[in-house]
Amino acid sequence: MSSIAIIGGGPAGLFAAERLASAGLGVTVFDRMPSPGRKFLMAGRGGLNLTHSEPLERFLGRYPDLPDALERAIRAFPPDALRDFARDLGETTFIGTSGRVFPQAMKASPMLRAWLRRLESLRVAFRFRHDWRGWDETGALSFATPDGPVSIRADATLLALGGASWPRLGSDGRWTTILGGAGVEITPMLASNVGVLAAWTAKMRERAGEPLKRTDFAVGATGVIGEAVVTEKGLEGGAIYALSSAIRAGLAQGRVTLMLDFRPDLTHPALLRRLSEGRKGDSLANRLRKGAGLSAVQVALLHEAAFRDGKKLADEGPQGLARRIKACPVPITGMAGLERAISTAGGVRFGALSPDFMLQVRPGTFVAGEMLDWDAPTGGYLLQATFATGNAAAQGMLRWLAR
Repeated sequence: MSSIAIIGGGPAGLFAAERLASAGLGVTVFDRMPSPGRKFLMAGRGGLNLTHSEPLERFLGRYPDLPDALERAIRAFPPDALRDFARDLGETTFIGTSGRVFPQAMKASPMLRAWLRRLESLRVAFRFRHDWRGWDETGALSFATPDGPVSIRADATLLALGGASWPRLGSDGRWTTILGGAGVEITPMLASNVGVLAAWTAKMRERAGEPLKRTDFAVGATGVIGEAVVTEKGLEGGAIYALSSAIRAGLAQGRVTLMLDFRPDLTHPALLRRLSEGRKGDSLANRLRKGAGLSAVQVALLHEAAFRDGKKLADEGPQGLARRIKACPVPITGMAGLERAISTAGGVRFGALSPDFMLQVRPGTFVAGEMLDWDAPTGGYLLQATFATGNAAAQGMLRWLAR
């Protein structure tokens, strides 16, 4: 019976472990943390968005510069297959109003517990507090453990070490140094699905924690209607995460300005009529609250923009107010760090892999999950690709072992 080492106890590693153990192979999962699936559990705090229900072609279009290998992996293990997998674990799923797919429990812990029980029944072994350090001089896998260095030999290895986001949960990206030193081509890892930084005034910082709802957020020609939250340092939330790629690309070229439309449901003329219909003597606050239907934090952002222009919002007439409400600029100074990012972009380049997800410079060593050089917005696309690449790597390992 072949001996398989899987390094990384996240969704990609666990899914590959199940596939390989189900094929009769002896599988051991190694993880540097005291327990598996820590980032998976963190993802579940917001409802565990497993995947998305939209048609597959539209689904695939959500991945920026979709690599061919990732497309093949998702087609081989599409969203419906992930929903079937969850159901087999006793977690039926439902489709939310946005089309996103969630388990009925709305959290990850029940699914993870059922999954670990299944892996135990398949005799998958776990070795925790094993921090992978590369290969020793004999070619064996080298680990640092609380009891000292350990070397392990395996017939095939899967690296599923994650990206570099939320490093306190176990994936800190240190593997880039190991693999880079072994000649593996790696795209530098950058924060994705992360908040942005803005140079707020002290008055705006007081609004930290307040939500921006029913707003159209745009960077250039790329826009999304959604929600975000004001933080002391900028903005974060689903709408901001969806624009991560565009913001990151813009910052690489220089400055980026996020344009906010606070009333995307109204045309400029319709908004102008509402602002002009107020009673004579109405305060600015009343015109913006009653006439334009703005929240307090949206009004604060309008004041912030006027202040940057050296003006006072109170001096604006209906025409000027309507213009600002439909196009309120927020200069972006940067992106939050990896410690706050939901995911990372960059990683092992697909050109460094065989079609079976095996490292070309290291036969018998395969790669899956967020370690790979792909990017995706939130909405179910991250977990779907993680599971799909775990499945693709496991199938590749089976074919390689058979040969």
